[in-house]
Formats: sequence, C-alpha cells, structure tokens
Amino acid sequence: MKNSDSNSLSVTTESLESIIADALEQARALGATSAEAGLTVSEGMHVSVRMREVETVEYQQDNGLGISVYFDQRKGTASTSSLEPEAIRKTVQAACDIARHTSEDPCTGLADAELMATEFRDLDLWHDWNIDSAEAIERALACEAAALDASDLIVNSDGASLDVGKGISAYGNTHGFLHAERKTRYSIDCAVVGDDGSGMQRDYWYDVARAPEWLADAADIGRRAAERTLRRLGARKLPTGRHPVLFVPDQARGLISHFNQAIGGNAQYRKASFLLDARGEQVFPEFVDLVEEPYLKGCLGSANYDGEGVKVHDGPVVEKGVVCDYLLDSYAARKLGRQSNGHASGVHNLRLSDTGKDFEQLLKTLDRGLLVTELMGQGVNTVTGDYSRGAAGFWVENGEIQYPVEEITIASNLRDMFRGIVEIGTDIDRRGNILTGSILIDEMTVAGEG
Repeated sequence: MKNSDSNSLSVTTESLESIIADALEQARALGATSAEAGLTVSEGMHVSVRMREVETVEYQQDNGLGISVYFDQRKGTASTSSLEPEAIRKTVQAACDIARHTSEDPCTGLADAELMATEFRDLDLWHDWNIDSAEAIERALACEAAALDASDLIVNSDGASLDVGKGISAYGNTHGFLHAERKTRYSIDCAVVGDDGSGMQRDYWYDVARAPEWLADAADIGRRAAERTLRRLGARKLPTGRHPVLFVPDQARGLISHFNQAIGGNAQYRKASFLLDARGEQVFPEFVDLVEEPYLKGCLGSANYDGEGVKVHDGPVVEKGVVCDYLLDSYAARKLGRQSNGHASGVHNLRLSDTGKDFEQLLKTLDRGLLVTELMGQGVNTVTGDYSRGAAGFWVENGEIQYPVEEITIASNLRDMFRGIVEIGTDIDRRGNILTGSILIDEMTVAGEG
C-alpha cells in the first residue's frame, strides 16, 4: 500500500535489467546450464463510486520476480515478491534445489537462441498520467452521474470506477537476451440498473486505453451504460428454434479466443482440441483472414517479443479460411517437432478481416434472427467444439431491432459456427488484443420457451 498520492513509478528499466542480470549470474554460479527470469514492477490506483458517493480509493504497488533454471533437461522454478538481494538469492537457490530433484524432460529449456528478438521498436505503450485521487474521483462521479441522470427509469447503480496502471516488465535469459518495457493502461467503466415496472435490467459500458487522452469521455461512458440498460427493459423470452445469430464485437471476440485455444500448441500436443491437426485445413469460409499485427503503435496487444524473448512477427494465422500454423511456445513446439513462433504470451493484435458492412447493414443482412449482446456461463468445450451458453440481446425482424430478449441459450458446435460465418462487420472493437467487428453466423439453436 502506498501512502503517497502520487502514482509515478519509482524504478527504471535499467535497474530491473540489472536485477535480472544478477539473478542469472547467480544461477550460473550455482551450476545451472541455462536460466531465464522475468520481473514486473507495477503501480496503480483504483477509484470506485456508487450512488454518487465514494466507495473505494486504493493504491497498489506490486513486485514479482520469477526465475527458471535448467540443469541440462531438468527444470526448477521459484518466485518472490521481494526485490531485496537476500530474497532474490534465496529464490535462485530454491529454483536450483528444485531442478536437481525433477525428472528430465527433453522438451524443456530456453527458446532457441536464434529466435531471440534483437530489434526493439518504440510501440508507444507508455503515456504517463499523474492524476491524483481527487481528479480520479471527480471523473468517476461524473461518469456515474451521467448514467443516473439519463432517465428516471435508472433506479440504481453498481457503480463507476477508474483505474490507473503503470508497469515495467523485464525479461532475460542466458542466451544474452535482456530487455525491459514500460507500459501504461487506463480504464473507466460504469454499470447501472433500470426498472420500468415490469422488471429490472442491468447493463454497463467501459473503455480502456494506453493513453488517458485516448479514453472516451467519462460522461459519455455513463450515458452509454444507461442507454444500454434502458434498451433491455421489457425483455422477453423466445420460443425455441433455429435462427441466424449476430454477435456484437465484444462478444464476437470470444469466438476467436476459442479458436486460438484450439490451435494453441498445448492443446495440439495433448491432443485435446476439436481442431486437432488442423494446420492447412479449411476451417473458416474463404473470405476470412486472421492476421497478427504485433507492432501497431499504442495498441493493447502490441509487443516486440513474447514471454520467452522470441521475436514476434506480422503475418497470417488464418489465410482464406485456412489455418496457417499453430500458436506455439518453445515447449509445445518441441513436443510437435517444430520451433516456437512467438506465442509464449498469447497473440498480439490479432485482427479479423471484415466483409465491408457496418453494423446497420449487418442487421439488414440478418433480417430475422437474434442479436447477442451478452453471454453467460462457461459452456464451451474446446476438446469437442460443443458450444452452449446463456445469452441476452435483441430480436430482429426485417433488419430492425424489435425488442430485447433474455433467459435464452444459444447452442451449436464451434466447427459449424466457424464454417457458418456469413458476414464480419467493420465495427471493430479495439479494446483488447483481438480486433474484430460483429460476426454473423448463419444458424444456431436458440433455446427459450417451449
């Protein structure tokens, strides 16, 4: 807990790189044939308000050092939250002690030396914001007030919050790789409750960005949360049937996440994927491309290298509907007889191609079916591809939204859903590392009444 009202980082990239270098040197001195270490120092502030009153003002400061050592093909890992020299020494010693007692694994070890990143672009990930708690509270209150004042039907609030996050992450290994990056992340959100006499509904809105000036206006966030809540009042159930389904962008992102998990190296070598051995297979329609763009400036998923120091690359993951490659870290790659392709820390700005239609045009194409704006539950099996989730949204007739719906379940199989994509919108949601517009699927089972 910090006692100061400032939230500026008090450490430098150079000091963290020095700690990493010392830890690696200690591991070598204790007999490790190779080693890698990651260190993160972060500071931030969280402010939350509810019903026009301040609920929480918190300052956080977190440190974390993790080191993995290798005695040939035996691995030991240990971590500490203290950056004191004695704590680091004990952590390195513990990792070495563990490694001496573990079984050999021919696939373990550092990523291949020739894959290490050697060039580091300025990705515009650091934008300092020395906002104090008073201003943060003012912005959160303005956000919630805009929602509460939007209509007499807004009767309650789950609150509004503003988060400030700043961090430095350093990674190094005994290949000679050593680098640190500074990143900022700011967010604001609001959730309110509406009641029109027939029942209550809740909805929310938020924004997140690297720079404070890129965040949407606090009052606009609040008004958007209220508008979304008011639209849900009077929600009905639907009779069970099969219909086309349109996922709005923030829900469509989850469909791509399921695909990523299925083509991830871990799922592939464990043979636990409905897309097992799918490299080179037509999984999506021909108009679908998925392209990774890790070097986009200022984006949330931008990076120069992955969690093992491997250089990341611009390039397709899916081209004309065909899976180009799996998402591999070094361990999974060796299990599959391959090389890492820079995915030890996931994807980096994975962009889904669009079919040229905006949201209103997608509604016209949908014509009659379900617009999904919220998903609930965890009914997705990436081993079989079976998909079944609770949903809420709107019923669409003649290409226009007619009324809100709730208490329904949508079900299909992810293979059928991917093949059944008929449109992808230009309404791209950039609040994450998967960049996609709305996705229209030709048909799913919609289970409701009857």
